[in-house]
Amino acid sequence: MTTPAPSPDPAAKDRVYRSPMGMLGGALVLVIALWLGIDALVLGTGRTPWLALAALILIVPVITAFTLRPAVYANEERLRIRNPLRVVVLPWGQVASLRSRYSNEVVTASGATFALWAIPVSLRARKKAARQTAAAERGAGRGGRRGGGRDLGLGLDASGGGAGASSGPVRAETDKVMDELRELLDRWEERASRADAPSVGEVSVRWAYEVIGPAVAGAVLLVILLATG
Repeated sequence: MTTPAPSPDPAAKDRVYRSPMGMLGGALVLVIALWLGIDALVLGTGRTPWLALAALILIVPVITAFTLRPAVYANEERLRIRNPLRVVVLPWGQVASLRSRYSNEVVTASGATFALWAIPVSLRARKKAARQTAAAERGAGRGGRRGGGRDLGLGLDASGGGAGASSGPVRAETDKVMDELRELLDRWEERASRADAPSVGEVSVRWAYEVIGPAVAGAVLLVILLATG
């Protein structure tokens, strides 16, 4: 079910997840776009400053929306997803599953699916984590054959490995984030199974008009300028 306005923020403190590389790339592209646009505004002649202004009004919100804006806020009560063009508030009681394929997604009890733009899947990072896990397993096997891994205290063994060498497979960063979100979901389900279960709440979806409005205005102005040129 979708309501027109988001539910109020709960008192629980949020965990905030963003894409550092996405933000860095967006900041660099934004700096370049502003540099070129302002240069055209100041030094351009004829219709060039107007075209540059229209392009900036269109491009800056779009770049910001798809790089700097995405974020995921999670706490014990709900999951709030800030995607480029929408803000989705999902109480944990409305979340059916969190899945990771070629993108990280949340599936609601009603079957709706929302992508987590701020937590992109990196196949390269997954392959790197798999290689590190395989290398650690090979090292542990060699250490076991050499000396049996005698404990020397302080978390070290005779083969020189740390205590975390056999703590489990290496995970990509975004997969770790999804694991944390699944833990929050599992904790909510445990609470929901008790007699003092919290209320489920409603799903809320809001369009990001603060992004859509300026972008549409810039696009319309750019089309008018090009059509009348």
